[in-house]
Amino acid sequence: MATVLPRMLSFLLVPLYTNQLPTEEYGKVSIIFSYFVLFNVILAYGMETAFFRFFNKEKNKENVISTSAISIAISSIVFLIIALLLKHQIAAWTDIDLKYINLVIWILLLDALVIIPFSWLRAKERPIRYAVVKITNVAINFGLNIFFLLYLKELSFHFSIFNWICKDDYEISYIFISNLIASGFALVVLLPFYTKISYRFDMALWKKMMKYAMPILLAGIAYSINETFDRILLDFLLPEDVAEHMVGVYSACYKLALFMTLFATAFRLGIEPFFFNYAANKNAPETYAKITKYFVILGSFIFLFVIVFVHILKIMFLRDSSYWEAVKIVPFILLANFCLGIYHNLSVWYKVTDRTKFGAYISVFGAFITLVLNFLLIPEYTYVGSAIATLAAYGTMMMISWYLGRKYYPIPYDLKKIGGYMILSISFSIISFYVFDSNYIISVPLLLVFLVILYASEKNEIKQLLKR
Repeated sequence: MATVLPRMLSFLLVPLYTNQLPTEEYGKVSIIFSYFVLFNVILAYGMETAFFRFFNKEKNKENVISTSAISIAISSIVFLIIALLLKHQIAAWTDIDLKYINLVIWILLLDALVIIPFSWLRAKERPIRYAVVKITNVAINFGLNIFFLLYLKELSFHFSIFNWICKDDYEISYIFISNLIASGFALVVLLPFYTKISYRFDMALWKKMMKYAMPILLAGIAYSINETFDRILLDFLLPEDVAEHMVGVYSACYKLALFMTLFATAFRLGIEPFFFNYAANKNAPETYAKITKYFVILGSFIFLFVIVFVHILKIMFLRDSSYWEAVKIVPFILLANFCLGIYHNLSVWYKVTDRTKFGAYISVFGAFITLVLNFLLIPEYTYVGSAIATLAAYGTMMMISWYLGRKYYPIPYDLKKIGGYMILSISFSIISFYVFDSNYIISVPLLLVFLVILYASEKNEIKQLLKR
């Protein structure tokens, strides 16, 4: 819940943002959030994962807690000082208004300072407190967005006392003020953590932790490039008069692929612990293969379902029709996230064999593809080029992981069925979306035929699962 709900928040706020903000303004918000993703990774620099690794490995756990907390605190303060000194240059370089830069700097600082306290709650096996703080943070952010963008705006029309608050271009500021207050709440609640630690800094331990964390930082930066850097490149490579509009419509329609993202995330959260716990079992490879097949079955259905009903979904979640022009990118982004989900399932080979460096190599290669294709395709195809680049990157990562896994940890995947279900789902989606423009007389029967084929092919295993 604590992981999926924040993702759900970004999706649930799409109707509000697209109803309240013109495409250009939503484009500005999307660009800023893209920088958020990148700098959150940089300010964490893999220390969260290193904390878990060394907390379980070292005898002196208090040393691990205090060393990692001091490291993050010092680096965060250094970031704050540098960012405040260079904020005018940052605003000029990123072409983001200074008032937003100020808010972003403080949000990034607050988010960085809760990294180790949250990790400590997880390490101490206090999931309820962890989840309560996370979910309350999400609820505050969500509630304040609604209050500021809907009710405060309405109040300003009826009560002069609120007129000074609702100034020109207030909507974007309110989005980040909501985020700032929510982040501040999380830090205030977790402040007792900083009163309990010993404040001993073990330099030798810190060097070992940093050595472990650097590949994770590299992989994290690569992931952020794959996930969000296309918005920044669209703003950078397209003419100024259309760039923010293009980013806005692309980002809004990109959110329609979140159904696949949420499914893949929830599946990964549930199955990863099983991957590690089951690794010693002699039947592990066969079980991993079966799990991946189930993921592909469910993912293929979700992919086709969203494509069939995409025009209903766009009306539900993108209230302003000016955003609909970019709906054509939805099949690319859905399929890209489907490939990413399969990649996470395939990545079991380097996780259970302690070859995690391959994960960093694959992610970096995916980021390279993302950057190269965006630079090549955006000038000609605008946001469609970004969607193609995302699909190419995640599809390549999936294929490389499968190829390397055959060498280091062979898993007997049922490639015939996995490939068959994907090809069938993609083919029906092409017919529905591109040939018949999601005509429900054609599309819904195609979805039903797909379900019938799935059941006919998997009915024996489905019956066994139901019996269990």
